[in-house]
Amino acid sequence: MSDYVWFEGIPFPSVGFETETLRKCCQQFVVKDEDTVILTYPKSGTNWVIEIVCLICTKGDPKWNQSVPTWDRSPWVETTIGLPALENKEGPRLISSHLPFQLFPKSLFSSKAKVIYVTRNPRDALVSGYFFWKDTNLIKHPASLKEYFEWFIKGNVPYGSWFEHVRDWMSMRERDNFLVLSYEELKKDTRGTIEKICQFLGKKLEPEELDSVLKNSSFQVMKDNKMSNFSMISKDDITNGLVLLRKGTSGDWKKHFTVTQAEAFDKIFQEKMAGFPPGLFPWE
Repeated sequence: MSDYVWFEGIPFPSVGFETETLRKCCQQFVVKDEDTVILTYPKSGTNWVIEIVCLICTKGDPKWNQSVPTWDRSPWVETTIGLPALENKEGPRLISSHLPFQLFPKSLFSSKAKVIYVTRNPRDALVSGYFFWKDTNLIKHPASLKEYFEWFIKGNVPYGSWFEHVRDWMSMRERDNFLVLSYEELKKDTRGTIEKICQFLGKKLEPEELDSVLKNSSFQVMKDNKMSNFSMISKDDITNGLVLLRKGTSGDWKKHFTVTQAEAFDKIFQEKMAGFPPGLFPWE
């Protein structure tokens, strides 16, 4: 059983994170105008969007995705491996992060870097997170989904409260350099969403290049690609390994929530996300 690494009141996984790295990331890391940042709350489609953006950058050529691990193509800026890797990278960088708004490098907010923020139905993020984390040495082991449900509601899970994360980052949604996507729209209209990302990044793809992006970022191709499925991470580092691509579906929470849990979650969502315009979240 492992506890968390705590920083500024937010829990982080116990492997790959240190308070000093987090402090340096927050206070000193410089985001450049030419960077692209992929931001999500955990288990919201992060790696899928990284895969898509990497393929867009190579005009659909899958060689980069097939030869370099996800965490090297788009390092997580808050991790002990990712921060120095990004500091040493030349030219435009792809940066990944799950950091809450208040802990993200302050330099972002005065830069012209392009930010892609991906949301997902928090019920699905909860269930996906439970199955992802529960048997690893990265967090305290929840005894059951019921216990993890309580932790999630209170924000006592990696990266803290989903509600605060989304509420704070969505305050940036009107900025020209900030694109909001949802996991649900990506599932429903993958091609259309990829085209939206291309337009945001100023990338023009030919139809066959777009077809290749679509094909090589599919769930099955990613699941079979050892550079994208996290199978390269040693079980000596992460107990039981990481099953990154479990289902890749929307609405799985309905198979796991009780009626009482669903009703309780609805009430909490309405309270904590009050003030946002109707229709902003596609799952509601």
